[in-house]
Amino acid sequence: MSDKYDSLLKYIAQHQKLCVAVSGGTDSALLLFASAEALSAGNVLALTAVSPLMPGRDKQDADALCERFGVRHMIYAFDPFSVEGFCGNPPDRCYICKKALFGGIVGAAAEQGFSAVAEGTNADDVSDYRPGMRALEELGVLSPLREAGLTKTEIRELSERFSLPTAHKPAGACLATRINTGDEITKNRLALAGGAEEILHGLGFAASRVRLGFLNNGTVARIEVSAEDMSGIVSPENRSVITEELKKLGFKYVTLDLEGYRHEHTPN
Repeated sequence: MSDKYDSLLKYIAQHQKLCVAVSGGTDSALLLFASAEALSAGNVLALTAVSPLMPGRDKQDADALCERFGVRHMIYAFDPFSVEGFCGNPPDRCYICKKALFGGIVGAAAEQGFSAVAEGTNADDVSDYRPGMRALEELGVLSPLREAGLTKTEIRELSERFSLPTAHKPAGACLATRINTGDEITKNRLALAGGAEEILHGLGFAASRVRLGFLNNGTVARIEVSAEDMSGIVSPENRSVITEELKKLGFKYVTLDLEGYRHEHTPN
């Protein structure tokens, strides 16, 4: 694993200056840390996209990381609803969105004098369903963690070694993944999913997802949690709180998916 980290530093060092797309998650945090080590913090720009697609806490985490590493932090406001074809939620939605998002990031970085842009795709992501990766390749965005062959487990182990606060942060994903392909994406639906997950996280269920389904007479919340959390989430106290709070948000039905928590990168 040390050899892979050395390879990561050498890969990054090929660039005199580097803009790192920072989401506040485990992968981009390690990439930012390594970039500051390989190039010095003054030659690194952290850029975080803020949009209705991401939970607000991610920006706060990204702010904290940049302050810790001494890296300049820039916010890029992204409006996915202005992207043609996004709201219809077609099978290639991720490609459409990622192409627009990173096209904007590349442009914003260039305005700051950074011609190279990197993001946090890792070696495990190659085997996942990720149509957005094609957009990154078309735009020339670098994926140093993937190039170094670092897996998610190795990234967490390195993050723990370097005492990064994101070492054990649960994986996150765009809130649009909570809406089934073909179902329209709206600001209200994204807010429903994000708000419901904030409630679950506040109760201690950090590794959780709330998928949205739609019936003629209301919106369905389909909760996914890990197998070990299922007994806790259906305890009388938690079940009552979750049901009450999610219905306050606007859900008509609150359900639990017995298959449990699953990764995002398969067609939904």
